[in-house]
Amino acid sequence: METNSNNFLSGEYECKVDAKGRMSLPFKLKAKLPKESENKVILNRGFEPCLVLYSVNEWEKVYTKVAALNEFNEEDRVFQRNFGRGNSELELDNLGRIMLPKTLMKHASIESDVIVIGLGNRMEVWSPAVYEQYLIKDQKEFSKLAQNVLGTKGEKDKEK
Repeated sequence: METNSNNFLSGEYECKVDAKGRMSLPFKLKAKLPKESENKVILNRGFEPCLVLYSVNEWEKVYTKVAALNEFNEEDRVFQRNFGRGNSELELDNLGRIMLPKTLMKHASIESDVIVIGLGNRMEVWSPAVYEQYLIKDQKEFSKLAQNVLGTKGEKDKEK
């Protein structure tokens, strides 16, 4: 899931999880998975109550940063432990489905309906009700957040 134009994950998709916990990846997102991933993805807990899906390539980039933390520093160990908690390597079956582990489904309050969002180098999987709680409803609030996060052209030029 390199962030070049060929592999940039984007869009918001409504999906179903069957009674066995299987979820089909949206075709447009599945098609963007790098061939080197060999139909494998890594599923992890999100920082919010959602799940995060990475291609193997992208997971290796993220995990390299986490593994490089100092194991002799308590804060680093706590982060490593909690970040790695529950991550699972999943293989897509011949129908493009993955099996969501029950513990991760519980973390994200996922039952039968999910929203899958492409976010460049990763996907997030949300319970629709929980997802709605995390969305900004007020456009002015969103505009202010954009200014704080991205800044204005003049402010960014001054920082250089």
